Amino acid sequence: MTHRYLAAAITLMAVAALAPAGAGGQTQAGESSAWTSPRTAWGDPDLQGRWTNTTTTPLERPADLAGRELLTEEERAGLDEAGDVAREQRGVTAGTGETGSYNNFWVERGVRMARTSLIVDPPDGRLPPFTPFEAARRPARESYRTRVPAGPEDRNLYERCISRGMPGTMMPGFYNHNYQIFQAPGYVVILVEMIHDARIIPLDGRSHVDEGIRQWLGDSRGRWEGDTLVVETTNFIPVNGRALTVFGANATTLLVERFTRVDDDTIDYEFTVSDPIEYTRPWTASIPMTSLDGLLYEYACHEGNYGLENILVGARATEQ
Repeated sequence: MTHRYLAAAITLMAVAALAPAGAGGQTQAGESSAWTSPRTAWGDPDLQGRWTNTTTTPLERPADLAGRELLTEEERAGLDEAGDVAREQRGVTAGTGETGSYNNFWVERGVRMARTSLIVDPPDGRLPPFTPFEAARRPARESYRTRVPAGPEDRNLYERCISRGMPGTMMPGFYNHNYQIFQAPGYVVILVEMIHDARIIPLDGRSHVDEGIRQWLGDSRGRWEGDTLVVETTNFIPVNGRALTVFGANATTLLVERFTRVDDDTIDYEFTVSDPIEYTRPWTASIPMTSLDGLLYEYACHEGNYGLENILVGARATEQ
């Protein structure tokens, strides 16, 4: 993690604001462009490189911006400034027992895009309502947040440095949201800095694994549609949690991602979540990825880290 991403984030903001209309902001069929997508030695569109999707644009459109797809430049800059001030003032309130949180020194927060939400469908920029079934089970699924943990299994997978779930792994938060893409004939690999995941995506048309085999990040299969890499992922282990950096799928989730390189420094990335058990309709988010200079370094997070250890020590002290 370094503080080298402001220029990249500003580029991301501009790309999102100026992208052509459409759910993912992708180049519309029939439009001409002077830029030609590079190719690998074996002829596939070349997505390789290091990329970031860091931005402070929220997943959902805030209530006070209802009905507005875009911010003015003055509004966008004002929200960035207000966020900076809030983070600089973070601290510990005496007598509360709280440890506080990261201040602005530690984060790579990027800047706001002109769009008011990462969600582009539904048009209101909000997650669709839960189904009645999901609404009924949601309180029990989220109850771990208020329980005094008996052991590490009572905390979420992110606190245990295991996974942020999907699509959370591909969503921005507050730092280290960087990716390196590798390609080989028949495969694409996405190395994720945050929680050090590596997504290995075969492109050879093979079927998904048996539905009894499930993984934290699911089972991915890719294909090329023109210059766009389309990745379909199923077979998720359910991951509870909806937070700044955590967003898990269910056993019934289908995740479809689209990666389109639109210039030397930008990948137009979007994903669509379909889950008839959880949501009343599918939803789509669009998150441009911009190129990075330099290298990705180890994200030294591991189960049994100091944060988790101290959560459990505090729980035992509370019980005593």
